[in-house]
Amino acid sequence: MKGETMDEIKKIKISEDYSTMVKGRYHPKDGKFTGQRFREEFLEPIFNKYQKIIIDLDDSYGYPSSFREEAFGGLARKFSIDEVLAKIEFICIDEPPLIKMIINDIKDAEN
Repeated sequence: MKGETMDEIKKIKISEDYSTMVKGRYHPKDGKFTGQRFREEFLEPIFNKYQKIIIDLDDSYGYPSSFREEAFGGLARKFSIDEVLAKIEFICIDEPPLIKMIINDIKDAEN
């Protein structure tokens, strides 16, 4: 990005910025608030614009594995596992083990 500077931090609170009830992998087949739509509309467009992306998972009705894998595993397939793990930080006070599940989804992503 010659001549451009990256902004430092972008914070996304999924329950406020996207939906409190996410589900499914593919949009529109699996509904409106799917992992694919979240990745394509929220994560991919900003991934190279920020040094750190903080994703707040609290205040939601849960994150099914299909959503997590498509949103975060899909991001790792598009960029790389190492880039995603280095750039994205998760906050989850409501259900702390969820962070480890998402990190495993990212690490298990195959290009």
